[in-house]
Amino acid sequence: MSGALDWGRAVALIEQADEVCLACHVSPDGDALGSMLAFALGLRRRGVRCVASFGDPFVVPSILRFLPGQDLLVEPAGYPVDPDIMLTFDAASSERLGSLAPHAEKARELIVLDHHASNTGFGTVHLVDPEAAATAVLAEKLLTRLGVDLTCDIALGLYAGLASDTGSFKFASTTPAVHTLAARLLSAGVRPDAVGRELWDRAPFGYLQVLSAALGQARLEPGAAAGHGLVWTSVPRADRAAHGLPYDLLEGVIDVVRRCDEAEVAIVFKETDEGGWYVSTRSRGAVDVGRACSALGGGGHRLAAAFSTMEEPATSMVRLRELLAASAGRPGQGTVPIGDEVVS
Repeated sequence: MSGALDWGRAVALIEQADEVCLACHVSPDGDALGSMLAFALGLRRRGVRCVASFGDPFVVPSILRFLPGQDLLVEPAGYPVDPDIMLTFDAASSERLGSLAPHAEKARELIVLDHHASNTGFGTVHLVDPEAAATAVLAEKLLTRLGVDLTCDIALGLYAGLASDTGSFKFASTTPAVHTLAARLLSAGVRPDAVGRELWDRAPFGYLQVLSAALGQARLEPGAAAGHGLVWTSVPRADRAAHGLPYDLLEGVIDVVRRCDEAEVAIVFKETDEGGWYVSTRSRGAVDVGRACSALGGGGHRLAAAFSTMEEPATSMVRLRELLAASAGRPGQGTVPIGDEVVS
């Protein structure tokens, strides 16, 4: 699929640009922010002027504050209104750019780097490959075509993206090519133990309290999802406030909930500071959660997807149950064998 991507045009536009404006999706994860910052550092090495940002709320998640290149970030209010050349990272639709979406619509050329199967095809130059393990893979390919050598800082951002979207190299997207790229990044000086600690192995005590409450109210529905079973829970804003826990530290809750053996599907509702709910879903393979989430205005992959809603969790679950049942195979069919999981 990557052979159909317009690498040549993307390279030509960047090489001719006076300034390149970069953006990733709102509430960025390791792949979105890591890829964008790595690319920004690469452009700086080439002497290309650039700015990078993401839509409000403009707060770098605490687990990603170790990433280099954050001095290149600008707040959305300072982002060029009508960019000449704009690149987006890990955004499946212009809506995922949040407050920067109007800027993308006004850009003369919009280069889209993404690996989501639900990508809407927005932009003028498409570097979209659902078979790529992470957007970091595409960012590295574009940097190579631009003649940018890997420094430790550039490699660190790319490695954070690659490790994040392969689940620390345990999902099925972890192909031989992924390990080859990881080896190159490690050779540039990345310390995997340091990255792993920042991404997965640290949290304030308040996180344990909030996680405990979320697990304590988890609900198992064995007959849901066409008999495959689902487990779901929620993390209200008040629970976080009681322990002073920022929203961005909730990303790992789904990874604990999804361990439940009796459930094919795991769902976590996370209330944002603005009062809405961001809903993370995971599947073991027999249910297409991407299809269900797309029907609710979100998107993602077959085994990992999300959507946002203003409805309370109990209300949202009514429709979500119906969609998951319609997106399921027969009970006992389609469970993904060890090594065949693809999550983003």
